[in-house]
Amino acid sequence: MFFHLSALSVVIVIAFLIVYNRSRLLPLASRYLPTPIVARLTNYQPLQSFSFHDQAEAGMSSNNFDLEANNGEGSGEGRIGLDEEGVEEVRRIMAIERCTFDQARLIRHNRILAKNGIAPDGTPLDRKAITRL
Repeated sequence: MFFHLSALSVVIVIAFLIVYNRSRLLPLASRYLPTPIVARLTNYQPLQSFSFHDQAEAGMSSNNFDLEANNGEGSGEGRIGLDEEGVEEVRRIMAIERCTFDQARLIRHNRILAKNGIAPDGTPLDRKAITRL
């Protein structure tokens, strides 16, 4: 009886330690486990492979923000494409506000600044911030 109880408690402690330290253990385990299992354990979703060319054709480019000229082949850019969450947010802003790509990028940028307590001109919105001496 006591053996079973002690064995169960050891198993529970080991399981707790694995769950508690999974952020340290998963990079090691990802070498040996298949990608779908690692993705399920880490809530990781691989990016869709939209290239800069695909995103430029979808309207995510302008004269001021030329994707293909700055990020084409041979530019040394290591990324596959733009951040999917940012692209989706810009698409939503373009659809709701009925604005151009550049205007939607500016609206998104101003929202990010406001969320972080920064005015559109770059000055802090905190009254206690020292802006001049």
